[in-house]
Amino acid sequence: MARRASCLHGGHCGRRARGAGRPAGASPHEDLPFWLVRWLLFRLMFASGVVKLTSRCPAWWGLTALTYHYETQCLPTPASWFAHHLPVWLHKLSVVATFLIEIAMPPLFFMPARRLRLAAFYSQVLLQVLIIVTGNYNFFNLLTLVLTTALLDDKHLAAESGHSHRKKTPASWPKALLGLPALLLELTVAGLLSYGAVHCFGLEVDWEQYTVRSRTTFTFHQFSQWLKVVTLPTIWLGVASLTWELLRALWRWTQVWGWLGKFCAAVQLFIFGIATAALFLISLVPYSYMEPSTHGRLWTGAHRLFGAVEHLQLASSYGLFRRMSGLGGRPEVVLEGSYDGHHWTEIEFMYKPGNVSRPPPVVVPHQPRLDWQMWFAALGPHTHSPWFTSLVLCLLQGKEPVIRLIQNDVARYPFHKQPPTYVRAQLYKYWFSQPGEQGRWWRRQWVEEFFPSVSLGDPVLDTLLRQFGLQDKSPPRARSASSALAQALHWLRSQLSPLEAPTLLWGLILTVGAIRVMQALLGPRPSWWSPPAREERPAPKDSARGQAASAPNSRSSSSQTSRRRK
Repeated sequence: MARRASCLHGGHCGRRARGAGRPAGASPHEDLPFWLVRWLLFRLMFASGVVKLTSRCPAWWGLTALTYHYETQCLPTPASWFAHHLPVWLHKLSVVATFLIEIAMPPLFFMPARRLRLAAFYSQVLLQVLIIVTGNYNFFNLLTLVLTTALLDDKHLAAESGHSHRKKTPASWPKALLGLPALLLELTVAGLLSYGAVHCFGLEVDWEQYTVRSRTTFTFHQFSQWLKVVTLPTIWLGVASLTWELLRALWRWTQVWGWLGKFCAAVQLFIFGIATAALFLISLVPYSYMEPSTHGRLWTGAHRLFGAVEHLQLASSYGLFRRMSGLGGRPEVVLEGSYDGHHWTEIEFMYKPGNVSRPPPVVVPHQPRLDWQMWFAALGPHTHSPWFTSLVLCLLQGKEPVIRLIQNDVARYPFHKQPPTYVRAQLYKYWFSQPGEQGRWWRRQWVEEFFPSVSLGDPVLDTLLRQFGLQDKSPPRARSASSALAQALHWLRSQLSPLEAPTLLWGLILTVGAIRVMQALLGPRPSWWSPPAREERPAPKDSARGQAASAPNSRSSSSQTSRRRK
């Protein structure tokens, strides 16, 4: 009876845990949000690779984009200098790898073969880590790495090494036979990727110079025709993958025990299923922007649904590094201030290039917005960036909050004692220095005057302020600092203001990491931490019978001894 009761009590949890190898208490709908994350990652990466070619940028089509990218990106890192001086053939091969990772690998996100999904995961991680090392793109690549975790499963995230002490039993021949199609699929995909890379980019090994030659062997028209053929099947691939996820969720719902639990799970599954399908349908409209004919053939209901929620920005189109800028040198705006209009002093920013002897900084995951905006401002005339005129006005007025955007340590600002009388801006072209130039990271050449010399009350400045609607702005309303919360926040900001933002962010990240490590060390150890239990050998049949026969005698003898004691 005790054995039967234990089976009855353990049967509910056992059946729930056995469903698809999921932990006890797992909800049937919990994989649907992860599928949406996977679809988002697919749209982000696939569109980013496609737009590089649909833009007709000569640098991408000539596979020379990375020969300019490292020195012309918004905020380079010290590793960018070393990457820039790699051989040209390696830059071209890196562009080929980028196209493969961004265009060819994303469809593998939805493959049934597990190893193909893991290969796609590690390829995306490799690309994002290299971008983080060679460029300051704030937290964007970190967020992309978070999206890639949707390609993993519980088996891969589990501590497999903890169970390595158990001997793996050889798989039976039916299981090995069922794994044969997956192996054939993996080999086929690997062969197609290798053949496509060699055929589309003319990869040839030069054994004399130990290099790999590469070139684009297809035309823009051929790529457009290929994109027209492929875009719609990728949508149907998403439909098939989502349908499979919904069927899996429905199957898990049938394994839920109890009418109340089954009813609650059905309501949750219905809500999450409808929301997932609706978001997928909405995302198809911006996804198809990259191929006009496919966009026009979409179901009209998808267009109406997208138009109804477009103001909520639930879905968007993507395309990173569409065109490579700065092919003739990195344009850079340098601000200058003066007291007499004759002797000018450059205003150095914390992060963007300025002083040719200063190495590029590492600011990940911080986003220095003003330094980024200065990079965009240098791509055109100052009239295309109205905020630049407001920046000049604030520097002439000596506003400390604006000065702290340029230099967090106000003492390093050359006009911290008295605001400059005149401010102007010059446009330069910057290039990385050549190896062997001691003490220099950059070379630069003056191009033209970017912003004229102005002072407070200057007619040119007043005209620009009126033109952009910046002159008659009412002063901001003074905020009350009487509350305890406002005073506490003001004190906290005054204490942390001497620290640079990257230092503060990394300090917080390392603190959280240290806390988690201490919790893992001091907390209860997981089951796989303990040494394996020794397996008991089964007793011989004769001894088992003897033990069973002696059991009643032992019970009777023990009862007799207890009676004697009484």
